[in-house]
Amino acid sequence: MYHQITNSIKVTVNPVYLEDQSSPTEEHYVWAYQVTIENLGDETVQLRNRTWAITDASGHTQEVRGPGVVGEQPILEPGDSFEYTSGTPLKTPSGLMVGSYEMESEGGTRFDVPVPAFSLDSPHQSVRLN
Repeated sequence: MYHQITNSIKVTVNPVYLEDQSSPTEEHYVWAYQVTIENLGDETVQLRNRTWAITDASGHTQEVRGPGVVGEQPILEPGDSFEYTSGTPLKTPSGLMVGSYEMESEGGTRFDVPVPAFSLDSPHQSVRLN
């Protein structure tokens, strides 16, 4: 599990390799990643946008940007948390993901919360990245 706290927002990520959805003979490897976002502060915030950089073992990077996560822009009051699961495919048996969430405070201030870099490891690789 990977976690990071920035501006009283804690982001925890747990990646899992999905053997049943992967096909190594076809260079198709799939991971799910579960994310928990916790508001440890004393001000209500809303997740507005997300940015991901997904890099495979060959060094190819795909950037993903968009509003919210899994179709939602959750509002987190102090002490609240939001959890979601998403996934990503790669053409290599390992990779790395890193990203950030753009949050907005009640007062309208926007700030970025980094998502800790996490490795995508499968049993079909000889060396683990992290």
